[in-house]
Amino acid sequence: MQVHAKISKEWRRRMTFMFIMLFASGVWFLSDGYVMWPAEEKRHVVFKAIAEEKIAAGEAKTEKDPAVIMAWEKKADAEGWKTKVPKHRSPGDLLGQRIPGFVFMVASTIFALWVVWNHRRSVKADGDWITGASGERVNLDWIVDMDRRKWDNKGIAYAIYEQDGKRRRLTLDDHKFLGCEAIILEAEKRIKARKEAASPEA
Repeated sequence: MQVHAKISKEWRRRMTFMFIMLFASGVWFLSDGYVMWPAEEKRHVVFKAIAEEKIAAGEAKTEKDPAVIMAWEKKADAEGWKTKVPKHRSPGDLLGQRIPGFVFMVASTIFALWVVWNHRRSVKADGDWITGASGERVNLDWIVDMDRRKWDNKGIAYAIYEQDGKRRRLTLDDHKFLGCEAIILEAEKRIKARKEAASPEA
């Protein structure tokens, strides 16, 4: 038989989505840590000065008094800022955004490299020989059983084969490497044929 099971479009689509999620999360955290929150802290410094001025003049008792809010909104409008009262963003707050941002960016980079590496892999069947995704070579007649317990949910089957007196297993992932099912069916056909040939009724 001749089969060349390559990376499926569905697997590629899911990996692309996961990469976008990781990368976007990194951009979001870094944007907050280096741009949005530092800018908000600068506005908060201005707001704090306005509040202290109003309180010192006896026009307000707290930062939440209408006189403070009105003075802030007037200043914000003049500067082209958001009129919403800015929050205090401490160095610790900024670090709390920057660290996850870098973690997500590194994770997305590593993930992208892993996906690219996987695109170089495939599962092949050439005659009686199967070459697995990791390069292992297994003869179809070595396979003694097929474990399909994960087939319905994940599209994964394990070919149980005997080599050098030991039982091993070969992963055949039809979700990731579209075309593996043809190899699985051929292996199962040979297993059935050997069992029938070995039965007393044969």
